[in-house]
Amino acid sequence: MPVSFDGKLVVAISSRALFNLSESHRVFEEHGLDAYREYQVAHEDEALEPGDAFPLVRKLLGINTLAGDDTRVEVILLSRNSSDTGLRVFNSIEHYGLPITRAAFAGGQSPHRYVSAFGAHLFLSTAAEDVREALAAGYAAATILPSGALGRHDGQLRIAFDGDAVLFSDESERIFQESGLEAFAENERRAAHEPLSGGPFKGFLSALHRLQSEFSPEQSPIRTALVTARSAPAHERVVRTLRAWGVRIDESLFLGGLDKGAFLEAFAADVFFDDQARHCESAARHVAAGHVPHGVTNERSGEA
Repeated sequence: MPVSFDGKLVVAISSRALFNLSESHRVFEEHGLDAYREYQVAHEDEALEPGDAFPLVRKLLGINTLAGDDTRVEVILLSRNSSDTGLRVFNSIEHYGLPITRAAFAGGQSPHRYVSAFGAHLFLSTAAEDVREALAAGYAAATILPSGALGRHDGQLRIAFDGDAVLFSDESERIFQESGLEAFAENERRAAHEPLSGGPFKGFLSALHRLQSEFSPEQSPIRTALVTARSAPAHERVVRTLRAWGVRIDESLFLGGLDKGAFLEAFAADVFFDDQARHCESAARHVAAGHVPHGVTNERSGEA
């Protein structure tokens, strides 16, 4: 019988998000592919330092340990390396004892096309173009930003999301961008009982919710939060949308435009996903952050 990921939460991650490859990437940019290949082969027995998404991956995989089996979470490595230059990455995975056994080495091309083949619910990368291509193909994806934040070691995975253009479509955000705050508030008041359409991260949130549902709320290894610039009365449509989806969000922060960084630090997020680069940059001073280049804001900035 073929192996199946049915029922698993599947996350795909690039080698540069998982490990710090800044030195070898510098060699590639300054001296070219041949020098990069020689450098990686010469150093393939030296373990790479953890990257910005390493603590998140370690906690994701730790859920299997808490659950007592390996049927809950699968992490897949998707890399632009060849298998030859990627040997150092797999050696580093073994060094840190990460149970990652599946990978696609795309030999210099974007590996985003394997997100679908592996059935991944989320793709994390430091390559913005790969992330944009994955989003355009209909998959949740985010560009991991450099961050000095240290991962917590309490075992519980805490994931925070922005609302519009991330969990939800950008339909309401477009009204705000085109007609201003008053028009946005009036639209949300009028449409309070109409669920918002799903955004690129709806499927990932649903997969998280299914995994959470296997545990009691008191013992769940995952905690989620919605951290949004919305405030009353625009909160009601969000609450009713999540209720219509049958999805649980553990904490909801309606900040009315306040800076999100301090609140994400208070929530102790392991990662925060937002469509606006400025919010991600603010968050990255406190927690790991993933920019989701989707929706009207990124269209206007030329990033989508």
